[in-house]
Amino acid sequence: MPKAIHTPRLDLVAGSLAIVQRELESREALAEILGVEVPESWPPPLYDRDAMRWILDRLAVNSDFETWGFRYMVLRRDDAPPLAIGAGGFKGPPTPQGTVEIGYSVLPEHHRQGYASEAVHGFLEHAYADPRVRAVVAETLPELAPSIGVLEKAGFCFDGDGSEPGVVRYRHERR
Repeated sequence: MPKAIHTPRLDLVAGSLAIVQRELESREALAEILGVEVPESWPPPLYDRDAMRWILDRLAVNSDFETWGFRYMVLRRDDAPPLAIGAGGFKGPPTPQGTVEIGYSVLPEHHRQGYASEAVHGFLEHAYADPRVRAVVAETLPELAPSIGVLEKAGFCFDGDGSEPGVVRYRHERR
Protein backbone atom coordinates (compact mmCIF):
# COMPACT_ATOMS: atom_id res chain seq x y z
CA MET A 1 0.00 0.00 0.00
CA PRO A 2 1.32 3.51 -0.85
CA LYS A 3 2.32 6.08 1.81
CA ALA A 4 -0.37 6.68 4.41
CA ILE A 5 -1.29 8.84 7.36
CA HIS A 6 -2.35 6.51 10.16
CA THR A 7 -5.13 7.27 12.64
CA PRO A 8 -6.62 4.91 15.23
CA ARG A 9 -8.94 3.19 12.70
CA LEU A 10 -7.97 4.56 9.31
CA ASP A 11 -5.14 4.59 6.81
CA LEU A 12 -5.29 7.80 4.75
CA VAL A 13 -3.55 6.44 1.66
CA ALA A 14 -1.89 8.83 -0.80
CA GLY A 15 -3.44 8.72 -4.24
CA SER A 16 -0.66 8.38 -6.79
CA LEU A 17 -0.93 8.94 -10.53
CA ALA A 18 -1.11 5.16 -11.11
CA ILE A 19 -3.82 4.64 -8.48
CA VAL A 20 -6.11 7.42 -9.69
CA GLN A 21 -5.67 6.28 -13.31
CA ARG A 22 -6.78 2.79 -12.27
CA GLU A 23 -9.73 4.24 -10.37
CA LEU A 24 -10.90 5.94 -13.55
CA GLU A 25 -10.88 2.50 -15.22
CA SER A 26 -13.19 0.87 -12.67
CA ARG A 27 -14.01 0.31 -9.03
CA GLU A 28 -12.52 -3.19 -9.37
CA ALA A 29 -9.24 -1.78 -10.72
CA LEU A 30 -9.08 0.58 -7.72
CA ALA A 31 -9.65 -2.34 -5.33
CA GLU A 32 -6.90 -4.33 -7.01
CA ILE A 33 -4.23 -1.61 -6.98
CA LEU A 34 -5.01 -0.52 -3.40
CA GLY A 35 -5.44 -4.07 -2.11
CA VAL A 36 -8.68 -3.13 -0.37
CA GLU A 37 -12.39 -3.80 -0.69
CA VAL A 38 -14.18 -1.01 -2.55
CA PRO A 39 -17.97 -0.99 -1.98
CA GLU A 40 -20.43 -0.84 -4.86
CA SER A 41 -21.56 2.55 -3.50
CA TRP A 42 -18.15 4.04 -4.40
CA PRO A 43 -17.37 6.93 -4.99
CA PRO A 44 -18.42 9.08 -2.03
CA PRO A 45 -20.49 12.26 -2.52
CA LEU A 46 -18.80 15.19 -4.31
CA TYR A 47 -15.93 12.95 -5.45
CA ASP A 48 -16.79 12.32 -9.10
CA ARG A 49 -14.89 11.67 -12.32
CA ASP A 50 -14.23 15.42 -12.77
CA ALA A 51 -12.60 15.49 -9.31
CA MET A 52 -10.53 12.42 -10.25
CA ARG A 53 -9.32 14.15 -13.42
CA TRP A 54 -8.51 17.32 -11.44
CA ILE A 55 -6.37 15.17 -9.11
CA LEU A 56 -4.62 13.51 -12.08
CA ASP A 57 -3.79 16.92 -13.53
CA ARG A 58 -2.22 18.03 -10.23
CA LEU A 59 -0.25 14.79 -9.83
CA ALA A 60 1.11 15.11 -13.37
CA VAL A 61 2.61 18.57 -12.78
CA ASN A 62 3.37 18.77 -9.05
CA SER A 63 5.61 16.25 -7.29
CA ASP A 64 4.45 17.61 -3.90
CA PHE A 65 0.87 16.61 -4.67
CA GLU A 66 1.44 13.02 -3.52
CA THR A 67 2.38 14.36 -0.06
CA TRP A 68 0.05 17.36 -0.12
CA GLY A 69 -2.77 15.92 -2.18
CA PHE A 70 -5.55 13.43 -2.37
CA ARG A 71 -6.03 10.49 0.04
CA TYR A 72 -8.24 7.42 0.17
CA MET A 73 -9.82 6.78 3.58
CA VAL A 74 -9.29 3.08 4.26
CA LEU A 75 -10.83 1.42 7.31
CA ARG A 76 -8.66 -1.27 8.88
CA ARG A 77 -10.68 -4.35 9.89
CA ASP A 78 -9.58 -7.38 11.91
CA ASP A 79 -12.07 -9.80 10.40
CA ALA A 80 -12.03 -8.68 6.75
CA PRO A 81 -9.88 -6.93 4.15
CA PRO A 82 -9.42 -3.17 4.57
CA LEU A 83 -12.38 -1.18 3.26
CA ALA A 84 -12.38 2.09 1.27
CA ILE A 85 -14.92 4.34 3.01
CA GLY A 86 -14.10 7.84 1.80
CA ALA A 87 -11.86 10.28 0.02
CA GLY A 88 -10.22 13.55 0.95
CA GLY A 89 -6.93 15.19 1.69
CA PHE A 90 -5.15 18.37 0.72
CA LYS A 91 -5.64 20.61 -2.29
CA GLY A 92 -1.92 21.23 -2.60
CA PRO A 93 1.23 22.12 -0.68
CA PRO A 94 1.40 25.03 1.77
CA THR A 95 0.98 28.48 0.26
CA PRO A 96 3.69 31.11 0.84
CA GLN A 97 1.46 32.36 3.69
CA GLY A 98 1.59 28.89 5.31
CA THR A 99 -1.95 27.73 4.57
CA VAL A 100 -3.17 24.36 3.30
CA GLU A 101 -6.73 23.46 2.36
CA ILE A 102 -8.40 20.14 3.17
CA GLY A 103 -11.54 18.42 1.96
CA TYR A 104 -13.22 15.11 2.72
CA SER A 105 -16.19 12.92 1.87
CA VAL A 106 -17.36 9.66 3.43
CA LEU A 107 -19.68 7.08 1.88
CA PRO A 108 -23.20 7.60 3.27
CA GLU A 109 -23.34 4.15 4.89
CA HIS A 110 -20.35 5.15 7.03
CA HIS A 111 -21.67 8.54 8.18
CA ARG A 112 -22.07 9.32 11.90
CA GLN A 113 -19.36 6.88 12.98
CA GLY A 114 -16.61 9.44 13.56
CA TYR A 115 -14.59 8.60 10.45
CA ALA A 116 -14.66 12.13 8.98
CA SER A 117 -13.58 13.58 12.33
CA GLU A 118 -10.79 11.04 12.60
CA ALA A 119 -9.59 11.81 9.07
CA VAL A 120 -9.64 15.58 9.73
CA HIS A 121 -7.53 15.07 12.86
CA GLY A 122 -5.09 13.00 10.80
CA PHE A 123 -4.90 15.76 8.18
CA LEU A 124 -4.28 18.37 10.89
CA GLU A 125 -1.48 16.32 12.47
CA HIS A 126 0.13 15.78 9.07
CA ALA A 127 -0.15 19.47 8.19
CA TYR A 128 1.25 20.80 11.45
CA ALA A 129 4.16 18.36 11.35
CA ASP A 130 5.46 20.69 8.63
CA PRO A 131 6.77 23.92 10.22
CA ARG A 132 5.72 25.92 7.12
CA VAL A 133 2.03 25.33 7.91
CA ARG A 134 0.43 28.05 10.03
CA ALA A 135 -3.23 27.34 9.26
CA VAL A 136 -5.52 24.74 7.70
CA VAL A 137 -8.69 25.82 5.89
CA ALA A 138 -11.70 23.91 4.60
CA GLU A 139 -14.59 24.98 2.42
CA THR A 140 -18.05 23.50 2.49
CA LEU A 141 -21.63 24.27 1.58
CA PRO A 142 -23.58 26.04 4.34
CA GLU A 143 -26.36 23.43 4.14
CA LEU A 144 -23.94 20.58 4.97
CA ALA A 145 -24.45 20.84 8.74
CA PRO A 146 -22.72 17.50 9.49
CA SER A 147 -19.58 18.64 7.64
CA ILE A 148 -19.60 21.95 9.50
CA GLY A 149 -20.03 19.99 12.74
CA VAL A 150 -16.94 17.91 11.96
CA LEU A 151 -14.91 21.07 11.36
CA GLU A 152 -16.14 22.85 14.48
CA LYS A 153 -15.53 19.76 16.62
CA ALA A 154 -11.92 19.74 15.31
CA GLY A 155 -11.43 23.38 16.34
CA PHE A 156 -12.10 25.15 13.04
CA CYS A 157 -13.81 28.56 13.15
CA PHE A 158 -16.02 30.21 10.55
CA ASP A 159 -13.84 32.40 8.31
CA GLY A 160 -16.33 33.90 5.84
CA ASP A 161 -17.21 33.27 2.23
CA GLY A 162 -15.37 30.57 0.32
CA SER A 163 -13.64 30.75 -3.04
CA GLU A 164 -16.86 30.13 -5.00
CA PRO A 165 -20.36 31.60 -4.67
CA GLY A 166 -22.45 29.77 -2.06
CA VAL A 167 -19.45 28.20 -0.31
CA VAL A 168 -18.25 29.01 3.21
CA ARG A 169 -14.74 28.76 4.63
CA TYR A 170 -13.56 27.49 8.01
CA ARG A 171 -10.06 28.01 9.45
CA HIS A 172 -7.89 26.20 12.01
CA GLU A 173 -4.81 28.05 13.29
CA ARG A 174 -1.64 26.35 14.54
CA ARG A 175 -1.63 26.43 18.33
